Amino acid sequence: MTVSLSPTPRSRSGGVTRYLVLGFVLVVVLLVVVLLSLAVGSRNIAPSEVLSALFTGADSDDATVITSQRLPRTLLGLLVGVALGMAGALMQGHTRNPLADPGLFGVNAGASFGVALSVSLFGGVSSGGLVVAALVGAGAAAVIVFAFGLRDISGSSLMMLAVVGTTLAALLAALTTALVLLDASALDAVRFWNVGTLAQRNYDLVGLLVPLLVVGLLLALYNSISLNALGLGEQVATSLGTRVAASRMVSIVSITLLAGAATAICGPISFLGLVAPHVARAIGGSDYRRIVPFAGLTGAVLLLTADTVGRITVDNGELQVGIVLAVIGAPVLLAITRRRRLVAL
Repeated sequence: MTVSLSPTPRSRSGGVTRYLVLGFVLVVVLLVVVLLSLAVGSRNIAPSEVLSALFTGADSDDATVITSQRLPRTLLGLLVGVALGMAGALMQGHTRNPLADPGLFGVNAGASFGVALSVSLFGGVSSGGLVVAALVGAGAAAVIVFAFGLRDISGSSLMMLAVVGTTLAALLAALTTALVLLDASALDAVRFWNVGTLAQRNYDLVGLLVPLLVVGLLLALYNSISLNALGLGEQVATSLGTRVAASRMVSIVSITLLAGAATAICGPISFLGLVAPHVARAIGGSDYRRIVPFAGLTGAVLLLTADTVGRITVDNGELQVGIVLAVIGAPVLLAITRRRRLVAL
């Protein structure tokens, strides 16, 4: 008697239905968090007023607050959360490292150095100039890491990639510190940009970065298809028809676009790219075709929730989202390191 190990059509359809339901629940949670982000702040606004301002064009002080201040901030948080969550999932999937996040490629350190260097060389730089400098710095750091860390696109090289990225990040952090100590204007610019926040950013520039984020998101979704095969080993993946080198390169480009654009506009936001994939993995299992989109949705939920909490934590002010996420992410990082079964993904 032959025993088939493949799932029956009924079990496959049941699994797909389950994950569709989970995805739907995540989307509903995200919509609720978006509504709270628009309603909660130093001036609380009723949800009915929020919906009226968004869909009926109501003309009131509350409607002005929502459309001119909170809506751009919420949309920015939505984009950045999705980008960092998906970038983190790709990082962890390709490196098989449960502690990997986009900062491992030196993106954050490169962006900070780009901001400090531009102010030091050119003096007063506009907010748009700072975003461009951060984007160039993040991209340059990623290119350097890939050039020195990849002899080929293999698993062993990806481990070297993490080493080179960490080393370059430490070097750039030291150079950034030297620049800000020598130039007071660079110190002020880096201090403002480096806080990691959705507030007081140049929302007009978001439109310029949206194409980069969209391309990065599409590449991440496409790349998630091959991650399951790569998890079985490169030789097995190749025998299954996966183009390993092409998959690695697509991942590199996607992570650079997602993390670089997100960091350039908001500053470095730690722990989000680390935590969101683990939450998505707990929800969606081990299939990266689900982990990557779920990580994007989870990242947006976490970022907007942290931003909303930061607004109501401090009287007559707010706690930046980067600080709130660090408070949440640090215990999660400790919990991850204590779970031996997550040592290898």
